[in-house]
Formats: sequence, structure tokens, C-alpha cells
Amino acid sequence: MKKQGGSSLSMLNSFAKGLRWRFIVAILTSAVAILFRFLTPQIIRYTLDFIIGEEPMDAAAGIAAAIVEALGGRAFLRANLIFCALGIVACSLISGLLNYISRINIAKGSEGFTKKLRDKLFAHIQRLPFQWHTDNQTGDIIQRCTFDVETVRNFVAAQLIEVLQTVILVSTALVMMFSMNITLSLVCMAFIPVIVCYSLFFYGRISRQFREADEAEGELLAGIQENLTGVRVVRAFGREKHEKDRFDLKLNFFTDKWIDMGYTLGFYWGVGDLATASQILAVVCAGAWLAATNRATLGELVAFISYTTTISWPVRSLGRTLSELSKAGVSIHRLRDILEAPAEQDKPGAMTPDLYDDIVFDHVGFKYGEAGVLEDLSFHIPKGSTFGILGATGSGKSTITYLLNRLYELPEGGGAIRIGDADIRDIDRTHLRRGIGLVLQEPFLFSKSVRRNIGVSLDKPPLELIRKFAGVAAVDDNIMEFKDGYDTRVGERGVTLSGGQKQRIAIARTLIMDPPIMVFDDSTSSVDMETDAKIWQAIRENTSQKTVILISHRISTLMHADNILVLDNGRVAQTGAHEELIAKDGVYRRVYQMQSDALLLKGAAEYAE
Repeated sequence: MKKQGGSSLSMLNSFAKGLRWRFIVAILTSAVAILFRFLTPQIIRYTLDFIIGEEPMDAAAGIAAAIVEALGGRAFLRANLIFCALGIVACSLISGLLNYISRINIAKGSEGFTKKLRDKLFAHIQRLPFQWHTDNQTGDIIQRCTFDVETVRNFVAAQLIEVLQTVILVSTALVMMFSMNITLSLVCMAFIPVIVCYSLFFYGRISRQFREADEAEGELLAGIQENLTGVRVVRAFGREKHEKDRFDLKLNFFTDKWIDMGYTLGFYWGVGDLATASQILAVVCAGAWLAATNRATLGELVAFISYTTTISWPVRSLGRTLSELSKAGVSIHRLRDILEAPAEQDKPGAMTPDLYDDIVFDHVGFKYGEAGVLEDLSFHIPKGSTFGILGATGSGKSTITYLLNRLYELPEGGGAIRIGDADIRDIDRTHLRRGIGLVLQEPFLFSKSVRRNIGVSLDKPPLELIRKFAGVAAVDDNIMEFKDGYDTRVGERGVTLSGGQKQRIAIARTLIMDPPIMVFDDSTSSVDMETDAKIWQAIRENTSQKTVILISHRISTLMHADNILVLDNGRVAQTGAHEELIAKDGVYRRVYQMQSDALLLKGAAEYAE
């Protein structure tokens, strides 16, 4: 996908707009909470050394000495150690309250951030070109919009703050430790670069493994989505075992990727535990030796052990945090692929002309990649007329409708398509698509009621209007036979309906839009010929003033069109009315004769029965 520039951090920053103050409050309260948390070992140290012990309270004690004097002096506190305990409790309560405020702000900020991200993703996907959707698997898109968004949310809600907290915590601890004993501080600090470098080494490896696992999961979800969508085809051809084996291959590949990453993480955690335990052991041994030689006090040793165990977990978990950051980096990159994909954009000052006008294809040429589909195609459709298109599979019939509706853009030098005097490339896309009713051979129905599917383009249309156009599409009687009538819910993608019922509901949905141009792309291929004739008779009566484009393999559907275009390998083979085309040799007459002979044979067989 084409990138438009920008960094991952700038992308995250754009979604944090209006929420930054929450993250700032969270960081500040978390920093102050860490300070109060680190006061506890100092209270214990001063209690052991200066209250219970006999260490002199010199100027180095600073504020602590002043507090001791304010509370009544060493003798008073030695007799009332409860005040020292209350100091520890107070620090813990204040630290807990500040952590609560920090977490509340993080939760609200991260959820607001995620909501903006999801809204932007969905809105942007709606505006991406049709070509983008054909190039990307639905399962992979869904995985990016769910799993990858959740990974980024965890990054914003946990990992990002965790990294900042680790930096603040380690920095504060080292300041306090160096202020007490430089030798013990150096012993403790010697392990930190080793653990950090070790974590950074695994960061790159885990990042690569997670990317591979993430892509494998996308392939797995795409396979599941494809199988569920085509479940009727799978059952019809008895392909259950084949699909199960195909799924097993993808699942095994996906599982192997996560197992490999599990081995890497397991090795990392094992070595990390050893490094952390060695750090604590070194501090305890060095501290005991220093205390025995009167180069460190008992209170300092206890405080050092407390600080070491406090910072060991954040430093120790740095690898986990970095591995999560690597996952977030992969997910952010995958989301940027979507957000930075160029959306459909109209030209400045896009036109909104009256679409009830002539349609002209002027030397149109189009390719799907390197495969040519249309070549130097020119024809004219007068407004208010019915125009038929006949051609073999792959001759470019459907491509004509996609180009007219601007689902695909005409390339430079690929000719022009005009409605009236306006080139469709200069027409506002929304205006154009609302003015062209398109019924495809395989229509998509929403998993809603029949009523809502037919009236989806209008705001709560009355049932009488819906039934009127359902009657035109010859599907009203079928719907009324359903248990819940027009309130019957169709299954996902209309799976509970027959092919013919889906096509007729789609026709009714287009007719109720009342667009000036209507395109029917083999939209009655699943309907019997008698019903097909009734539908087109009713459509002609209700669309007499509209431009109608019929694409069909059936001559019986096209024969009443004002003009018929016959395509052959993307080029114009013949044009003319039905009577003209059957009067001269060509593709049209051959198809007509074959279909007529097939009808005669069918009639004879039915008569014989």
C-alpha cells in the first residue's frame, strides 16, 4: 500500500488530541505516588538507625531530623513507635490514592483514544476504493480492526505508562540509594545495563516472531470467514474434509509460530529470573559485608534491599514491556497501512448535474492489472431508453457498470464516460452513485428484516410503499408467505432465502430508490423465465421515464430493449434493436437460435411427460 508519510508516534498523537491532559495527570500522579512509595524504606531506615538505634542525627539527615524533633524527639518516638508505623501507613495510603487517580485517567484516556481510532478506521474503510477491498482479504481487515486495535489500546493504557513509570522509579531509587551508600549503589546498578541490553536483544527477535504470528492469524481468520461465507457451496460439493484439512494446515502454522515465540519468551524469562536473583543476592552479600565493617548501617541495608527488590521487577519486566511494545509497533504499522491508504477523493468543485441525461462511452479502454478487459469501446444510451448488453463471460459486461458507477476509475488515456455534458470523473461520487441504482447478479442482503432490506435507502418508508415495489419485483407473494411477513429476518448475506428471492428483493430495493439510471446486471438469472417476463413487464411500466441498462444472457430479457450492445472480448461486435440483430448473421442471432432451440426441446420434453 502506498504510504503518505508520518510516523507512528504522530499518528498516536493525533488520536490523543483532547485527551492529552488525562495522560499528563496520570504521569504526574504516578510520579508523586512513586516518591511516597519510596519514603517507606526511608522511614524504616530512620526508625532502625536513629529512633531504635543510636546513630547520630547529623546535618545529612536534613528534613528527617527536623521532623523527628517536631514530633517530640528521639526519646519520645522510641517510646511511641506507633507514630513511625502511622507514617508508613500514611505514605502507603497517599501512594495508593495517587495510583488510583492515575489509573482512572489512564483508563478514560485510553478508551477515548481507542474510540477515536475505531471511528477513524471504520470511516476511512468506507471511503477506500473498491480496488483496495478486492486486494485485501476481509478476514485480515477484521483482524486489524479488532486484535490490532486492542493491542494498541493495551500499549496506550499500560505499556507506554509502564515505561515512563520504570524510568521515574529507577531514577528516583538510584538518587536515594546514592545519597545513602555509593558502594552498594554501584553494586546494584552494575546489573541494570546487563538486564537492559539483554532485553533489547530479545526485543528485535520477539518483534519479528510476533509479526509472523500476527500475519498467520490474519490468514487463519480470512480462511474462517471465507468458509463461513461459502458454507452452502462447501456442503453442496461435499468439501467438508477438504476445508477441514485446509484449516488444519493454517491452524498448525499459526500454532507453531506462537509456540516458537513462547520458547523465546520462556528462555528470556528464565535467564531474566537468574539475573534478577543475582542482583538481589549481590546487594545482600555486599550490604552484609559493609554493615559488618561499619561502612553501612542496618537501616541502610534494609532500605537498599527494599529498593533493589522494588526496582528489580520493573527492570526485569522491561523485556516483557519491550516485547509488548514490539507487538504494538507491528499493530500500529498494520493500522497505518489502512489509515494511510489513499481514500476516494473528488476533484475540487465536483459537479452534481442532473443525471437524467444521455450516457456516452467514448473510446473506453480498461485493464485489471495486465489483463485487458475493454478496448476502444464506444456507444450511446439516450436518456429514458432501455439499453441491453449481451456478451460471453469475461467480455466486460459487469466492468461497464463498475466504471459507470466509478467503483473503478478510468485510467489516463482510457477514454471518457459522460452523462450529458459532464465527464463522470468530474461528478461528485456520492451524487453519482445515488443516481445510479445497481442490481448485481449476486446481491448482498443485510442480516436484518426483509422490510429493512428493501427500504434501506430511505428513512422509515411506509409498508405500503415497500409492498408496492416488492410487487413490481414479483416477490410480495413470497414474502407474505413467510411466518413473520416483511418482519422476517434474513440470515447473514440472505442465506435463508433462495437465489431468486434475494435477486427480487434486491430489485425492489433499487426500484424504491427511484434513481434516474438503473442497471440490472444479470439480476434475474436465478428466476424462472415466466417470472422473469413478469418482472420486466412490471419494471417497464414503472420506469418508463428512466434510463435502464439490462445486462443478461437471456435474449427474452433483452429483446424488448430499445437498443442492444453485443460485446466480444471487450469490443463492440454488434449494436441494434432485437429485430435488426436477428435479421443478420452474428453472435446475437446464434445465441437467439440456441436459446430458442433449448426452449423448444424443453417444451417437447414437458409435453411428452
